[in-house]
Amino acid sequence: MHTIGILGGGQLARMLVLAGAPLGLRFLVVDSAADACAAQIAPLVQADWRDFGKLADFAQRVDVATFDFENVPAQTAVWLTQLTSVFPNPRALAISQDRLVEKALFREIGLATAAFAAVDSRADLDAAIATIGLPAVLKTRRLGYDGKGQAVLRSHADADAAWDALGSAPLILEAFVPFTREVSIIAVRSRNGEFRHYPLTRNWHASGILAASLAPAPQTEQIEASAVAHARALAERLDYVGTFALELFDHDGHLLGNEMAPRVHNSGHWTIEGAHCSQFENHLRAVLGLPLGDTAARGLSVMLNWIGELPAANAVLREVDAHWHDYGKEPRPGRKVGHATVCAGSATNMHECLARIGRALGREAQVEPVLAALLPPIQGGEPGFRAA
Repeated sequence: MHTIGILGGGQLARMLVLAGAPLGLRFLVVDSAADACAAQIAPLVQADWRDFGKLADFAQRVDVATFDFENVPAQTAVWLTQLTSVFPNPRALAISQDRLVEKALFREIGLATAAFAAVDSRADLDAAIATIGLPAVLKTRRLGYDGKGQAVLRSHADADAAWDALGSAPLILEAFVPFTREVSIIAVRSRNGEFRHYPLTRNWHASGILAASLAPAPQTEQIEASAVAHARALAERLDYVGTFALELFDHDGHLLGNEMAPRVHNSGHWTIEGAHCSQFENHLRAVLGLPLGDTAARGLSVMLNWIGELPAANAVLREVDAHWHDYGKEPRPGRKVGHATVCAGSATNMHECLARIGRALGREAQVEPVLAALLPPIQGGEPGFRAA
């Protein structure tokens, strides 16, 4: 029986544990928080990322270590490789932690990006604005997620406030992208090099946080082929092992790279019920060197994120093929506390089911863009702007 060590004890670790139980796997989770939600279903080692005494004991008790999120220090991952197998490798982790390095890698593999520039001083910011133009977004190169660590610059008057808010850390300025839609490709590569991918997923965000995902994304054959090719190139370049997500902007049929997540991903939660083998099970298979499972979709799936607090479950649970996930977290503004996945055999059935759920929960605004994408099919998409 194998024991998987997970660095990070959030909802992703929790779902990895749930996926691994039928495979007979055991788990050990490390997190600095005593109330980490994965600790409700797996043993927890409470430790800081540089508590090397506790981490050494953790490493001795597991067969392989992996990550729940990408902000585990890369130096800690490198240190752990001396004691146990670590997947994905620390290089992939380190690259994903720095937006500047990540964007440069995208371009190296032939994946276009929005214009960007490093910003290490106030003078650098002025120079970057002069080169890239406005509007643009100023971001911390490290640690930002779900819209955090960012400031939108719509005019030169915004530069001082943005610098005052973020200038204590290395930054990157990125041009705004006029996009048709936001999509992601979830892929997985095993220790023996086997590679598989899930159908392209369309995503909608609210306040920088994922609100809903639709898979398979409609009318995406050529775009999906391009996304898969980029994901494969990225996995091969990094000698990647495990599940990962590549977030992309569809700009009039051309893809621009946004971010890579070196882990299972929020936009792949639909795979638990909507694919033959979930992203979570396939991640575990990959890091153990087991054959990868079938990534094909069973039908249409829509994932709805619950942010801040859980709505009443009844409106979802009364639907025939809808699935409720409560992460066991205390409610807090901006916090992901759960999700629901709705599955259907046709766009019409999905549209009707989502409309009922939206009305019952008073969340029409959350489901409306998904309904518009389902019926009628996308004709060129809905234009918008979002920072790359």
